[in-house]
Amino acid sequence: MSLISRAVTAGLAWAAAAAAHAQAASPSAPPVPSAAALQDCAAIGAAADRLACYDQLAGRKPPSPPPAEVPIATTQMAPQGAAMAPAQEVKPEASPLSQYWELDAADKRGTFNLLGYRPNYVMPLHVTNRINRAPQSPTQAAVNQPNFREIEAKFQISLRTKAFQDVFGRGTGDLWLAFTQQAMWQIWNGKDSKPFRNTDYEPEAIYVFPVPRAVRQLPFGWQWRLGQLGLAHQSNGQSDPLSRSWNRVYFGTGFERGDLSLTARLSQRLNEKLERDNNPDLVDYRGRTELQLGWTPGASTTSLLWRNSAKRSDWGALQFEWTYPVAKSRPNGLRWFVQAFHGYGETLTDYNFKQTSYGFGLSFMQF
Repeated sequence: MSLISRAVTAGLAWAAAAAAHAQAASPSAPPVPSAAALQDCAAIGAAADRLACYDQLAGRKPPSPPPAEVPIATTQMAPQGAAMAPAQEVKPEASPLSQYWELDAADKRGTFNLLGYRPNYVMPLHVTNRINRAPQSPTQAAVNQPNFREIEAKFQISLRTKAFQDVFGRGTGDLWLAFTQQAMWQIWNGKDSKPFRNTDYEPEAIYVFPVPRAVRQLPFGWQWRLGQLGLAHQSNGQSDPLSRSWNRVYFGTGFERGDLSLTARLSQRLNEKLERDNNPDLVDYRGRTELQLGWTPGASTTSLLWRNSAKRSDWGALQFEWTYPVAKSRPNGLRWFVQAFHGYGETLTDYNFKQTSYGFGLSFMQF
């Protein structure tokens, strides 16, 4: 045995004897490890493992692991640096109607932000089965426009902004201002210098208020989410005999269930004197009631609008719209847009003219 080994063995034996003496003096001390056990620990190369071996022989418990770090919130729905809610806490289901109209406090975005209202789109191809080449009304003579073609372009710009938030106090509702412009452009009609066949302008003021939580729940999982009071003017900006216009007030309401939404509006036209009324029978054809069903199953959106006239079942209109992202990674960017219309009133000029039309193009500026 080498001199170093003899020294290590002698030291271990001395340490064992000292430990035995200490155990005799203190009955509650842990059992004394043998010299062989200590020598086994000394032979371990890794420092951490060697220390763990000595701790085990000494009867020490391993240190408790450090507590897990609390994840920090990084979303806009919580302050930066704040602790997130416990994992077992169930988050409230997202509400499309609340996000659109900013009904809940978490969805409020302040005033005078420029947002989309109705769909914004450009359709280079819009085809109708009938084109109105002689628009007229009970108080306006027919205007012959024989060169109009059934294929044209159609586009719409529709914007809104919140002018006042919490009008009557917190959670009482907001006042919105909106503007929509829709145009029919005979871009494929070179014979007639590609004119704009019709352009409609529609400014609105809308007071939107959330339904109280106490009465929000409805059967079959539906929720009653909002009410609306609106004032609107619509005209085609033409002079007589092509001028068409009307003013109305309306009450609306909205419901939702998951990715389904249903909105309803009831309009009351503000009467004009007959000698100044360009379209006295407009609401008979266009209808006083609107129902719109929306469906957002993932990346696509689908909308079905029904306008009803109480006088005749074949009056009114039905409109279908569908969109899908051009690039799936950018769902709020450009989207493919498809529209189909059947009935009366696709434009103000055509309020009493029945047609079926189809269009394809791109939509942009989601809400």
